[in-house]
Amino acid sequence: MSAENSDMTGRVCLVTGANSGIGKATAIELARQGASVVMVCRDRSRGEAAQAEIQARSGSKQVDLLLADLSSQEEIHRLASEFQAKYDRLHVLVNNAGVVNSKRKLTIDGLELTFALNHLGYFLLTNLLLAEIKASGTPERKARIVNVSSEAQAAGVINFGDLQLEKNYGELRAYAQSKLANILFTYELARRLKGTNVTANVLHPGVVRTNFAGDSTGLFGILIKLGRVFEISAEKGARTPVYLASSPEVEGISGQYFSNKKPRKSSRISYDQTAQELLWHESARLTGLEID
Repeated sequence: MSAENSDMTGRVCLVTGANSGIGKATAIELARQGASVVMVCRDRSRGEAAQAEIQARSGSKQVDLLLADLSSQEEIHRLASEFQAKYDRLHVLVNNAGVVNSKRKLTIDGLELTFALNHLGYFLLTNLLLAEIKASGTPERKARIVNVSSEAQAAGVINFGDLQLEKNYGELRAYAQSKLANILFTYELARRLKGTNVTANVLHPGVVRTNFAGDSTGLFGILIKLGRVFEISAEKGARTPVYLASSPEVEGISGQYFSNKKPRKSSRISYDQTAQELLWHESARLTGLEID
């Protein structure tokens, strides 16, 4: 895989969900380009196995492993503290970890799991590490936040009266809402980062051949199975996140939705600034952050 021959030497990159699929392929390529990669995984044994594989395939020993269940706000706070104890810079944050559930489940914080992990996990971790990210960017080479979404965002609806989907849960509805939330969050974040040396972009990686949503049932499960004829490898799915994390071609570009390494339009509602701001404030409330 090539990312326009980017040199990432000396850059610290944190990748969530790095033990498999797109996250692991992204970590391999960034390490291959010379970055110091910090993997975030939930399970120690799977994380350590992936860490060894990433080191072997990239030829780099600069691959660190931190453990956290990103559906738990307490664990996200612990993760941020552990990172800050070891690193004072974060040049690239790739928010990638995600889930889809056929039945409604709650996190330890009492929140609907899909929304909590896929969106609030991005929101909380990014804000907790924002000081390190801001300290890492320069006018010549900005720090980057890269959020992995999905084309499912096009089917997403944000119901601020029922973000936890207590009244009308559906697997596809929950997943699409969370992926739309990724885009609303990214656009609002990019606006808030104007004037800093940090960019924020969001992407659709393609229909990727991984174990994600492997146990899905109902309509979403049927769509997943039908879509397998169009599936691409995890390595191909990682091309766009790696491109946004490392390529000089996107230096200074912020607040864009990418697919296949090209900017494209996201859903109409995703450009609603009122919805972006409402989601930001509701996310801050749900995560207990005191931010404007």
